[in-house]
Amino acid sequence: MSHDWLPRRALVLGLGRTGEAAVAALERRGAEVVRVDRSLGNEDPALLADVELVVKSPGVPPSNVVVEAAHERGLTVWSEIELGYRLLPEGTRIVGVTGTKGKTTTVRLLGSMFDAAGRQVTLAGNEHPPLSEVAEGVEHDVVLELSSFALNDVDAFACDVAVLLNIEPDHLYWHGTFEAYRDAKLRVFDGARVKIAPRGFGIEGATEFSADDPLPAEPSMRGAHNRANAAAATAAARAAGIDDAAIGRALVGFEGVPHRLELVRELRGVQYVNDSKATNVAAARSAIAAFDEPLHIILGGSLKGEDYAPLAEALHGAVHGIHLIGVAADEIAAALDAAGVAYDRDGDLERAVQHAASDATAGDVVLLSPACASFDQYANFEERGEHFRRLVEALA
Repeated sequence: MSHDWLPRRALVLGLGRTGEAAVAALERRGAEVVRVDRSLGNEDPALLADVELVVKSPGVPPSNVVVEAAHERGLTVWSEIELGYRLLPEGTRIVGVTGTKGKTTTVRLLGSMFDAAGRQVTLAGNEHPPLSEVAEGVEHDVVLELSSFALNDVDAFACDVAVLLNIEPDHLYWHGTFEAYRDAKLRVFDGARVKIAPRGFGIEGATEFSADDPLPAEPSMRGAHNRANAAAATAAARAAGIDDAAIGRALVGFEGVPHRLELVRELRGVQYVNDSKATNVAAARSAIAAFDEPLHIILGGSLKGEDYAPLAEALHGAVHGIHLIGVAADEIAAALDAAGVAYDRDGDLERAVQHAASDATAGDVVLLSPACASFDQYANFEERGEHFRRLVEALA
C-alpha cells in the first residue's frame, strides 16, 4: 500500500502490546512518536501539540480526554488495526473474524484449515500478535481476530472475507450502549468482498451459517456454540478457496483453545473443565448448554455491568451445585435468589474447587465458567484458568 498517509508526528495512547507494536511500526517508518502510558495518569490534551495522528490501544475508551480532544481538533484517531492494515503489502487477503464470543476459537480453527490445505497464513489481532507487528513481513493470507475496540476506530480497513459470529451485550462500560457496541462490530462488513453472518441476522448479501449446518466432518469441539463456530469457519474457508477435504481434516483434528471448555483432567469419574474465557453471561450460558452431565459450576469475578437474570434462568434445574466467587457474587446471588436457585458462597477459586470436588460424584462435571471478567482477583482470564488447572491437578 502507499504510505503517503504516514504522519510526521504521532501520539500512541496506551502502551500494552498493541501500543508498543504501533510505536515500533511508526518509528521504523521515520515518524516521531509521543508515547503515553494511560495508566500513569498523564492524559493531558497538551500532548496533542503538533500531532497529526493518534493511535489508541484497545483499553482506551472513546471517552478518554485525549481522544475527545483529538476529535474536537479534527485529528485522525485510529486503532492499531487500522495502522497495521495500512502497512500490509498490496494484495494481502484478510479473513476478519469478530463476535462477542468464539473469535479466538474460530480464528485458530481457520488457521488449521489453511494449514490443512497447505497454504501459509498469519494469525493476528486481539489474542494473537498485533497486526502492525507482523504486517510488513506478510507474504500470504491473514486471518485477523477483531475486537469491538479495534473496529470502533477504523477508516480504510476492509476484509476480503468478513465473519460475524454473534452479538450479545458486552463491554458496555467501554462503548456506553449496546447499540454503539453493535455498530462497532458491524464495521467488520465495511468494504468486505464476502460477508458471513448468523442465519437470520439480516445482513444483506451475506452467506449465512448456523450450528446445524451440514459440515465436511463433525468437529471435535464440544457444544452447539462451537459447532456454530465451525460452521462459520467452514463458510469463511470456502470463500477463501479452501476445499472441503482440507476443511474436514481440520475440523476433526482441532481440539479447541485453552481456557475454552478445556478438559483439565478426569478424576474418579469427575471431569474438570476450564472455561475461564467465559467472561460474560452469554458465554457461560453456552457452556452450560454444552453438557448433559450433572454440573457443578463456579461463577463470579469482576463486574461488567451485565444482567444476571438470564444466567439464573439457564441455571434453574440444570446444575447440581453453584459456587460463587469474587466481587460479582452479590449480584449473581441476587439474581439466583429471585429465580429460586440454591448456591454456595465460596469466595475464592481455591475454596470453590475444593467444595465442588467434595460434592461431585462419578459422571459429574466441575465447570469453571465464571460469566464475569477476572480483574478482581487475577490479572486476566488466562491467569484465572491456570490457577484452576493447578488446583485441579493438585486434587488427591
